[in-house]
Amino acid sequence: MIETFPTPERLADAVARHVVARAADAISATGRFTLALSGGSTPRAAYSRLATGAWQLATGDWRLVHILWGDERCVPPDDLRSNYRMAKEALLDRVPVPADQIHRIRGEDEPEKAAAEYERELRALLNNEQCPHPERSEGSRESHGPDLVLLGLGEDGHTASLFPGQAAVQETARWVVAVPAPDATMWRITLTPALLNQARNVTFVVSGAKKAGRLQQVLQGPFAPDILPAQAIRPAQGRLTWMVDQAAAGRLRPEISRT
Repeated sequence: MIETFPTPERLADAVARHVVARAADAISATGRFTLALSGGSTPRAAYSRLATGAWQLATGDWRLVHILWGDERCVPPDDLRSNYRMAKEALLDRVPVPADQIHRIRGEDEPEKAAAEYERELRALLNNEQCPHPERSEGSRESHGPDLVLLGLGEDGHTASLFPGQAAVQETARWVVAVPAPDATMWRITLTPALLNQARNVTFVVSGAKKAGRLQQVLQGPFAPDILPAQAIRPAQGRLTWMVDQAAAGRLRPEISRT
C-alpha cells in the first residue's frame, strides 16, 4: 500500500500516528511493542512528534516498548553520525522507555563482533515466547520479527545498510551483518532481509523530489534487488506500507494505488 501526503510535515504527522496505531495493536495482542527505528532527517521529524505532539503513547504504553535499530554506522554512540544518537535526542530522552528495553547496536565495537552480539540479543528478545498476556498471544507467534520496522530509501536504492551489489541483500540466514559503506569510509551494521521480511509491519518513509526517480524504479520497475536493495524487503506474512510525500511520489505512474 502507498499513502501519499502533500508535505513533509503532513508525512511526519502521519508516521507518528502510524507508530501509535501499530503500538496499540501489538500491546493489545501480546503485551509489548517492538519497534525498529531508521536514521535520517525524515523519520527524525516523526520521532519528535511522538515525543511532544498530539500522537504520543501513554506513559504506561511506553514502558511496554522495545526499541531496535535497522542499521547503524560503526561510530561511538555520541558521534553526530550515529543513528542511536539521533533517536536518543529526538525521542528516547523524552519518553519513559525503560533503559534495558533500548537495544542499540554497539557501533563502537569491532564490526563483526557488534553484528554477532546484536543478532544474539535480537534472537533472545524476538524468540522469547513469554508474554505478559498469554491468553492473548496465541496468534502472535507466527513471526519472530519486530512489530514495526521503519525504513528509508536512499537515492541509490539502498535501505537500512543494504547497498547495491552487496551479498547482504541476498542473506537468508543471518539476521544481522557487518557491511562496508559503498565509499569505503566506514563499516556499518545492518539487519538483513532474513529478519526484515519476518516483521509484522514494514513501513518505508520517503520524502523529497530527489527520491522520486528511484522510488518509481523500486515500485514500478523490474525486480532487481541486487541493484535496488529496497525491493528485497517483502514481508512474508506482514504488511508492507510506503508513506511518501507528494514530491517523492511525483514520478509514479497512476496505476499504482495511492491514498
